[in-house]
Amino acid sequence: MPFLKQHTDQVETPNAAASNEAGSATKQEQASPEVSPAKQQRVTFLSVFLGVVASIGGFMFGYVSGQISGFFGMADFAQRFGEKNSSGEYEFGAARQGTIVGLLPVGCLLGALIAGQLADVLGRRLAISLSALWSCVGIVIEISSETVWVQFAVGRLVTGCSIGALSVVVPMYQSESSPAIIRGILVSTYQLFITLGIWTSYMVDWGTADMTSSASWRIPNGLGFLWSLILCLGILVLPESPRHAYRKGREDEARSTIARLAGVDPLHRSVHDQITEIRVKLDEEKNSGKASWFEIFTGPRMLYRTLLGVVLQAGQQLTGANFFFYYGTTVFKATGLSDSYVTQIILGTVNVATTIAGLWVVQNVGRRKALIAGAAWMMACFFIYAFVGHYALDSTNPMNTPQAGSALIVFSCLAIAAFATTWGPLVWAVVAELYPSRYRAPCMALATASNWFWNFMISFFTRFITDAIDYFYGFVFAGCCAALIVIVYFFVIETKDRSLEEIDTMYLLHVNPIKSSQWDGSKVPEGVAADSLHEEHAEA
Repeated sequence: MPFLKQHTDQVETPNAAASNEAGSATKQEQASPEVSPAKQQRVTFLSVFLGVVASIGGFMFGYVSGQISGFFGMADFAQRFGEKNSSGEYEFGAARQGTIVGLLPVGCLLGALIAGQLADVLGRRLAISLSALWSCVGIVIEISSETVWVQFAVGRLVTGCSIGALSVVVPMYQSESSPAIIRGILVSTYQLFITLGIWTSYMVDWGTADMTSSASWRIPNGLGFLWSLILCLGILVLPESPRHAYRKGREDEARSTIARLAGVDPLHRSVHDQITEIRVKLDEEKNSGKASWFEIFTGPRMLYRTLLGVVLQAGQQLTGANFFFYYGTTVFKATGLSDSYVTQIILGTVNVATTIAGLWVVQNVGRRKALIAGAAWMMACFFIYAFVGHYALDSTNPMNTPQAGSALIVFSCLAIAAFATTWGPLVWAVVAELYPSRYRAPCMALATASNWFWNFMISFFTRFITDAIDYFYGFVFAGCCAALIVIVYFFVIETKDRSLEEIDTMYLLHVNPIKSSQWDGSKVPEGVAADSLHEEHAEA
């Protein structure tokens, strides 16, 4: 079967008797100076444009997530939606602040759960367009809020449904459409645009913070219309996912899209190989009958993969990076900084710059090595953050301990840099590659929902936790990073530069994750008997 080959140009001949000849020819082809068919594919303008336009969904995610931190420091926003304390000043209690912040990820969780079905029924492209348009409804609710904080919070809930749906469908669309040679970097562009959205929201908040009217927070909110409309209309000029098109019986469209994205002729061998891989997998799925929702747990190796995706997406939140983005302004006020908005811009700039570096990591370093190194790096930063914040910083008068305040900012930046180069972009790529097409939509929806669930837990309960244990909160994230190192080492397969169909085969064959980077798709892996291999394929 073609997807058992390590490279897409290594396709079995129909004549089984000639298999040895074909194998020899393949070896000679690899040894010759000629470029293999798969490597003749190019990085085209269309494939890059597809990745960039779809990633505006990530920009919307980052923009909405980042702007709320600055709103809490704006006078007009506090007067309208805050609570008056005994000294006559307006402030936000832990419950009210947590609800306003937390209802966004609640909406995202709901959107993520319905996005898989939406993408299968409407198609990836139209699902993205409608989800982007839906966010305008939430923005209208937020901007029209006068003095009722619940209305503003509900607006974030509605907006969240859009953001959550996009967080599932955008990486799905990118992974199904991108050529294998740049799939990782294009899917990771989604995370880059999240960071750009966060940075942009910080800049806009900083620019409007000194306004005394409601324009201080309504202008940043209103800009959300622009990003939504750009994505809503821009995605419609792009082709549908070739894998989705093929599943709907549109083979010519799928072939043409693969060729256009790879910069080759529709009759090129690499296009034929990829269509063959898709057809083989689809035929297997048809032989298995219509998929039921519970098969994401009972299908071949699906419980393993479903739970792994859920854990990895949860882990992206439990690394603690969003703690700084949601509550950074509040946290850095406690270090004695006169302008915490500037500090947020610094953190946002570090986030963007290191995510760009992270794209190099995605393209050149294996998934496993990067995830393990990133988790270890963040674990060390959070240990130092917790110890310095609790034992060295004078919380009553931070100006008495300027070195401690500086250390907190430095290690916050280092933790964000670690996240942005590893767990930020790579988790989206790894999870998008994890599932077979038969179960990809519901599995990605469930995995992304776990990301939003923990996003909500962190955004809502952080104020309560920090009020109780202050900077020792860093130990919680350090412990989570330690657990993630173990999980990645023992359970995540190396998928760099492999086709989606080949990755599926690796999981079906129980390839050892620790040795997966050396796995050769043209051979039966060590420890798997030939008869069990044939039995597994027969069941599929």
